Amino acid sequence: MAETWTARLTELGITLPPVAKPVAAYVPALRSGNTVYTSGQLPMVDGTLAYVGKVGSDVSAEDAKNAARISALNALAAVDALVGIDNVVRIVKVVGFVASADGFTGQPGVVNGASELLGEIFGEAGAHARSAVGVAELPLAASVEVELMVEVR
Repeated sequence: MAETWTARLTELGITLPPVAKPVAAYVPALRSGNTVYTSGQLPMVDGTLAYVGKVGSDVSAEDAKNAARISALNALAAVDALVGIDNVVRIVKVVGFVASADGFTGQPGVVNGASELLGEIFGEAGAHARSAVGVAELPLAASVEVELMVEVR
């Protein structure tokens, strides 16, 4: 295992993106005590929403899983910008929202995109509590939204 989370990201060939600009009146991440709470992050890549539409009709479950991974990277970027990624002690909780077509029940598999990424990066410190929720609509017609609760030094 790498000595720092920054080194671990380098080992994995992962670069944190720039922090996504809020689409409304909120901040990307906020610290309270030893916890950082991120706002819900969408699968934004270079300022563009990567996956639009409902999972199970417009977006495949596999593409939505990738959207959850991108959203988690965006959430980590917000944590890094606020406190520095190397100050992460552990990931406490992940909440994933999946814009779901009628009858789509694969939300847990979609949100695994975020959970598996966090496990790759943080190992045991990436094991977390989680909610995977199907919703009718998400902001900007995004397919997935992910928020994190992270314990920090």
